[in-house]
Amino acid sequence: MSDAGGTGEDEVSPGEDDGWRRLDRRGLLVTATVLAGVGLGAGVPTAVGTTGPMPLGEALAWVLLGTAALAACGTAGAYVRRRRTRYRVGPERVEFHTGLFLVKRRSLARERIRSVDLTAGLLPRSLGLVKVRIGTGEHTGDASTLELDAVRRAEGERLRRELLDRTPAEPGPRRDGVLAVLDPGWVRYAPLSFAAPVLGGTAAGGLLQVSDWFGAQAEVIDWVAERLRDTPLLWSAVVLVTAAGLAGVVGALGLWTEMWWGYRLEREPGGTLRVRRGLLTSRSVSIEERRLRGVELVEPIGVRLVGAARLDAVATGLAHDDEDGHADHRTLLPAAPRAFADELAARVLREPVSPTRTARLIPHPRAARSRRVRRALAAVLLPAALLAVLGLLLTDALLYVAAVATAVLLPLALLLALDAARNLGHATTGAYLVARSGTLRRTTVALRRGGVIGWTVRQSYFQRRAGLITLTATTAAGAGAYAIKDAAQGEGLAFAAEAVPGLLEPFLEPG
Repeated sequence: MSDAGGTGEDEVSPGEDDGWRRLDRRGLLVTATVLAGVGLGAGVPTAVGTTGPMPLGEALAWVLLGTAALAACGTAGAYVRRRRTRYRVGPERVEFHTGLFLVKRRSLARERIRSVDLTAGLLPRSLGLVKVRIGTGEHTGDASTLELDAVRRAEGERLRRELLDRTPAEPGPRRDGVLAVLDPGWVRYAPLSFAAPVLGGTAAGGLLQVSDWFGAQAEVIDWVAERLRDTPLLWSAVVLVTAAGLAGVVGALGLWTEMWWGYRLEREPGGTLRVRRGLLTSRSVSIEERRLRGVELVEPIGVRLVGAARLDAVATGLAHDDEDGHADHRTLLPAAPRAFADELAARVLREPVSPTRTARLIPHPRAARSRRVRRALAAVLLPAALLAVLGLLLTDALLYVAAVATAVLLPLALLLALDAARNLGHATTGAYLVARSGTLRRTTVALRRGGVIGWTVRQSYFQRRAGLITLTATTAAGAGAYAIKDAAQGEGLAFAAEAVPGLLEPFLEPG
């Protein structure tokens, strides 16, 4: 393997067999810059906010000196690590050697490699670098993945193409090329996600924390109290919640833009789905079609109310949500109009029409609705009863809190319970098993029946009395298990036996 030449490109390791390569030396600049930013970002607010006998100029000088030492030591460590790190792509295996005192040698069989993902932050991308993550899809820790922190983008693309070069995809309508591109209008769904209120609360807490760093937290609280001094308590709470909500909306819009700007889903020759997206941090995720077992429509309640949905892939070999800090490896489409999500699902599955759209779902019995209504009543009335008892014993204020909470939460809980019961359903259509459930986060999964490797049958005491059963389809793809909750016992068992013939029958009694 010969190098393409040029300053800063990946080097062939001297004195080693042909094919060994090192990480790009420009990764050292990234390390130095990041450490300098960390040192200044932590040191300057501390120096400014800390009161003491030392003058501010002298404190800042010590911060600069410490930052320089941190960057120098970190860069020296990165240089040693780079000199001791090399990788090679052979005909049958990918090899990776690193370490100085503790030498690590890893080797992955090429036939077991399931994903080659490229990620680049703003600084590495400006230098033409990417991080390459090679995985086998086995969740056994570091032994199943290789990470090359800093290689040229061209080298990363070459590795991705070479390692994912497979036999042609299975037969189906040929729709190679671009399947979907970003519609900027989809940003309107970002404030409807659960991220908006979370970001609003985080913004309020962050404001107080930053003001505390500079010793101005009391002044900020006094300023807010002064503005709301003549405002009734209820309206003050409304104003504060509204302000936090607006901050959450702005944060959700910014987060969506950073994650999905430049989104593009395409099918490459040979049967690989590739998702590219990201504004500050660019990401490239590849999914082999032969590992695809279906799709899942995800509809958080806010997005569902305006007729939109997100599309996820149900595939083997994808990283767990918490494996590297991102929860979106499976996402093929951000929240978009439901009709478009169904159309894209059909394209991804190479079907004329998406199974999530054509399936006639079997409704679940009335007992399933009763279970959800009872849970909703218990979730509201039991805490309210506890507050009422405490109110009788301690203070009447708790009685008012219990009454208001019951009046507000009980109708909402009942509506959600009825909606959850209405959303239950399952069916088979063609080669797919379709199941739907949820209310705050409704999901509709279309799972290829050939991908089901087992059934888990669960029945609690209360389910047994109501004649209900929960069936869980086990698969090696996606979340690993997809449940059909509170189906009628006889109908559910017959459905499972028919959906995947020969899998459940040995465990069923005749009749």
